[in-house]
Parts: sequence; structure tokens; C-alpha cells
Amino acid sequence: MDQSTKEQGKTMAIISYITVIGLLIAYFSTRGDKENEFVSFHIGQSLRVFILGIIISVSIGIIISVTGLSILRFLSYAPLVFMVLGVMNANNLKDEKLPIIGDIG
Repeated sequence: MDQSTKEQGKTMAIISYITVIGLLIAYFSTRGDKENEFVSFHIGQSLRVFILGIIISVSIGIIISVTGLSILRFLSYAPLVFMVLGVMNANNLKDEKLPIIGDIG
């Protein structure tokens, strides 16, 4: 992937990490003849972050209600950390996978 492709898709790559609406905007704006490899890569990473957020939210809710271990609530910040890492990678024009969840799927 060349530098100009990354520069053209930088904004949409960053938007893809900002809420699910941003993910949908980035997805639908880069379909068809405007497809950009850099944006597609970050859309995939962003989708993994949002799925992780849902899984963590549900599982932590169940674990806390069953065991009462409210100390596990700090795990709910993991998706936020991954989103910040993704935005930083997109801003720096890097196409590096996110740690731990980058290879899933």
C-alpha cells in the first residue's frame, strides 16, 4: 500500500473508530469504486473492537451479578484503549494490527 492511498483514507480510517455510526459511515463511504485498502483494514480492526466491547460488557455484567466481584469493571475500559490505539495507528498512517484482537477473524 503506497503513501498516497494511506493519506487519502486517513480521515475515514480515524472516523471508523469513533462509535458504531462512524464505522458505518466509513464502511458505506468507501464501497464500490472508492475502495481504499487502508480504510478497509481499519474498518476491520474497528469492527473487532466493537465486538470485543459487546462481549466484555455482557460477560462482565453476568460475572458481577453472579459473584459480586465489582473489581472486574476495569476490564470494560479495554475497548476504549484499543480504540485509542487504532486511532493513533490511523493518524500515523500505520497498518499495524491491534494487540491481542488484531488477528481474530
